[in-house]
Amino acid sequence: MRKLMLALLLATSAANAAAAEQSATTVIPGGKFESVLPPAPGVKEVSLKPFQLDRRPVTNAQFATFLKTQPQWRRDKIAHIFADDQYLSHWQSPAEPRKEDLQRPVVNVSWFAATAYCESRGARLPTWYEWEYVAAASNTARDGRDDPAWRQQILNWYSRSGRDALPTVGSTPANFYGIQDLHGVIWEWVEDASGMLVSSDNREQGDPNVMRFCGEGALTMEQKENYATLMRIAMLSSMKARYTGGAMGFRCATGGRDGK
Repeated sequence: MRKLMLALLLATSAANAAAAEQSATTVIPGGKFESVLPPAPGVKEVSLKPFQLDRRPVTNAQFATFLKTQPQWRRDKIAHIFADDQYLSHWQSPAEPRKEDLQRPVVNVSWFAATAYCESRGARLPTWYEWEYVAAASNTARDGRDDPAWRQQILNWYSRSGRDALPTVGSTPANFYGIQDLHGVIWEWVEDASGMLVSSDNREQGDPNVMRFCGEGALTMEQKENYATLMRIAMLSSMKARYTGGAMGFRCATGGRDGK
């Protein structure tokens, strides 16, 4: 009887945890917008289908729970091909983050690990266009990119020291869609990060020579006044899927997909 009661308790706890994660997402309506990365020569608008996005980045606590059921992604067990030596290096042990970090965004995770986490929830990483679309919203407008004050607020983040401890998730005001921490907290993996390097020659898309970003590739980008967004692209373009970073985290998405 005790074993049965324990099994029921664990099942209920798992169901409650899954429901809590599901409620922590927001439906993003589909729409069209002008990306800083035009989808094709002469085409500026990108069309997106409705999708759901996590309101906040994934925390250390959430990732630790994932490792309990997927221990192959622990830092002492993960295959070298899936993560570099800094993977979860800030945790106090292979399975446990420090208590003070539980509600901070998980960082030092590779694209492979972030993808595995999202898949365990029946989700995925957002595409770049989905991330950019939501990140273009200010606190009060669906598209705040033309607001100098809002752009300056984002740029101020880049002037802060990267040595400070990361804030807890939910530390920034919600934007127009109710999404938090898109700016001013961490960098974030996207599903198509490896294909974001741009070049004036389509035959060279995906060329590992990341220095190209600062040269001719940058000439294909629109809205150069949105420096913060271009910085995101520069960072993602420089990262291989197994790389990690002390400020590189992620959030998950479901549904939708980029339109044409």
